[in-house]
Amino acid sequence: MDRQNFLLAMLSGPDLALLEPHLEAVELPVGLVLAEPATTISHAVFIDVGLCSVVSSLAEAGRIEVGLFGRDGMAIPALVLGSDTTPFQMFMQVGGRGRQIPVPALRAAVAASPSLRDLLLRYAQTFLVQVAQTAIANAGATAEERLARWLLMYHDRQDGDDLSVTHEFLAIMLGVRRPTVTVAIHTLEGVGLIRARRGRIRVLSRARLEEVAGRSYGPAEAEYERLIGPLRGSQSAV
Repeated sequence: MDRQNFLLAMLSGPDLALLEPHLEAVELPVGLVLAEPATTISHAVFIDVGLCSVVSSLAEAGRIEVGLFGRDGMAIPALVLGSDTTPFQMFMQVGGRGRQIPVPALRAAVAASPSLRDLLLRYAQTFLVQVAQTAIANAGATAEERLARWLLMYHDRQDGDDLSVTHEFLAIMLGVRRPTVTVAIHTLEGVGLIRARRGRIRVLSRARLEEVAGRSYGPAEAEYERLIGPLRGSQSAV
C-alpha cells in the first residue's frame, strides 16, 4: 500500500496488518465535512493529500480556525482519547484523497497494539499543542504574523510552493475581516515573501516568512518533530 500519510507510513508491519483490511480509499473534495459539532463520528480519516481545517463557530464573532492537519495526521484526534464527538467542525479546505476506517475497527486495532496506541496518542498530543499555539497567536500576534504562520503551516503539509487559498477562507482561518487579510497579504507581498494571485499564493521565501511569524510559529512543529518526525520532507522556497 502506498502510504503517503505520515502516521500510516510509520506503522510496523504487524500494526499495518491490523488496520489495512479495514482501510478504504476515499476522495476528499474541497468543502467535504469530516465532522460536525456534537455529532457521532463514524470513521477516522487518514489524509494522504489535502488540508483539513478545524473550525469553531462563535455566535457573535463568526467562525475561526483552531487547528489544521493534512498528511501529517488524522481525523479525528479525539477518537484516540475515547470520545465519539467533537465540539468543532472539520472540513476539507484543500481537496485531496485519503483512507478511512470505521471507528470500531480503529479502536479494536488500538486495543490490540500498544505501539499503535502510543503513536496515535503522540499525534493527539502534537495536535493539542498546535491548538494551544493557535490560541496564543490569535491572542497576541499581528495579522501579518498570523498570516505568515498559517502559510508556513500549509506549506509544511504539501509539496511545492503554490498554496490554493482565497481571501474569504483566510478571513475565517485567521478570525479577521477580509480587508484585514488583503492588507496583510499586500504587506507580505510588498517585501517579496509571497506572490498573490486570484485564489493562490506562492511562497517565495520560507525563511523570511518564519522571521515574520516569529514565536507564533515553531513550538507546535518542534513537538511534532520530537514525537512523530519532520513535518516537511522537501524544502522548496528559500
